Amino acid sequence: MKKLLFTLFFGLAFVALGHAQTAIRVASYNIENYILSPIQNRPLKTKLAQAKVVESILSAKPDVLALQEVGTAEALAKLQSDLKAKGLNLPYVEHLQSFDPAIHVAYLSRFPFKKITKHDNESYLLNGRRLHVGRGFAEVKISVRGYDFSLINAHLKSKRRVPEADQAEMRLQEAYRLRRIVDARLKTAPDINLVVLGDFNDYYNSKPVKAIVGRGNSRLIDSRPSERNGDSGPNLINKKWFPRDVSWTHFYGVEDVYSRIDYIMLSPGMARELDRANSWIPVIANWGHGSDHRPVVISVFAKDR
Repeated sequence: MKKLLFTLFFGLAFVALGHAQTAIRVASYNIENYILSPIQNRPLKTKLAQAKVVESILSAKPDVLALQEVGTAEALAKLQSDLKAKGLNLPYVEHLQSFDPAIHVAYLSRFPFKKITKHDNESYLLNGRRLHVGRGFAEVKISVRGYDFSLINAHLKSKRRVPEADQAEMRLQEAYRLRRIVDARLKTAPDINLVVLGDFNDYYNSKPVKAIVGRGNSRLIDSRPSERNGDSGPNLINKKWFPRDVSWTHFYGVEDVYSRIDYIMLSPGMARELDRANSWIPVIANWGHGSDHRPVVISVFAKDR
């Protein structure tokens, strides 16, 4: 009897420990015009590019994958099928169609969506003119072993000039709209586990990113993944600045510039669960054949702390 009780106790303790250490891996990746059927004179994604996108995602092995620049729902289904064929099964799908007819934000997930909120009709006034958030914002809620968390996937206006208005002002207004959604969630539930992620198309110290981050107790925490190349520790020259590790996510060929414009931000409540040691930017050979962006990946412990 004592042996049986010891076995039961050990088994329960092991299960409890396993529950406490359950980690969720979240990734964000702009897959650059993942378009498989003609639209707007955009180039079709080649077989080589599709394969490299799959390889990049497999290097991250995410449980929840937020995507930007996805074409049609059929194109997303093709990517999902290709990943499954390589051993990564993400059966749950959300594909948001908003005002941009060609590219969209989307999710692939190992976990079912407890709730989906489609921010597909967001607009703002700029110089007396009503404009819309091109890609909208895709919001989902997921529950893993009683740990609830929500994600808002965004792809803000690019720096490409357009006739409607100044691209920088458009991006800033989209950032304000996104922050209003974040504020609404934090006002209702200050300790909410919230991830705000995607391609913000601007630098950390820019007005749009500052607007999304916010201030005070509702300030979002920048997870800032970086390459696993041996760099570690704080910036020894100026501790007020970010560490000098390699964290760029995007390559702009015209200017030959590498920059960080893709982010995974966490609410204060969820930042306590961040596992920085297992948050990184995957590095694979010829990554640029797939996209001009690299994936960003974080891990969080599925237990409120």
